[in-house]
Amino acid sequence: MSRRFDLPDIIPVFPLPGALLLPRARLPLHIFEPRYLAMLDDALKTDTRLIGMIQPDKMAEKDGGTGLHRIGCAGRVTQFSETEDGRYMVTLFGLSRFRILEEIDGFSPYRRCKVNWDGFERDKAGTEHDAGFDRDAFLATLDRFFHLRGLDADWGSLKDADDELLVNSLSMLLDLAPEDKQALLEAPSLSTRRETLVTLIEFALRGGGTEDKLQ
Repeated sequence: MSRRFDLPDIIPVFPLPGALLLPRARLPLHIFEPRYLAMLDDALKTDTRLIGMIQPDKMAEKDGGTGLHRIGCAGRVTQFSETEDGRYMVTLFGLSRFRILEEIDGFSPYRRCKVNWDGFERDKAGTEHDAGFDRDAFLATLDRFFHLRGLDADWGSLKDADDELLVNSLSMLLDLAPEDKQALLEAPSLSTRRETLVTLIEFALRGGGTEDKLQ
């Protein structure tokens, strides 16, 4: 994104289990609940058009917290269109991860949080590269997984995609458990995200929780 602006201290958050947004990636969303339609309407009135994607955290809720994981990723609304039945088709472009400081009480029907952007400077520094990436080995493992699941892939595109696009797209698209998605989100670098993703795929290939975790 070429446009620059200051990231705000308070943003709307959209808790959605299993939905992963990463910096410089695009996430399509279908928005239809009235509270989230209000959230979208308010976001579009701001210069940043930011919506924070966040995973619910049942353990945090039991402990009397917000019921949300502490780390999410904010995306800018770059495309939206309305369907005949009143839903909105929205695309978010990932800008930066954030850490929740506290939830803001108020009269809005959706949730808003005070956030901190410190520690995620890498997200705003441009495309990441993975110096230790063995693409052939990675694709061989992925091929075994896709074969096991009966999935098709455009292998030409996968071979040609840059490191970040390949790793982040697979992290977002594969059917992973919410806690696994959170682990991928919190990975401090592209290399550690790739290593985490490989571990999850190899775990599935060994038969570890495959029906529930990866499909």
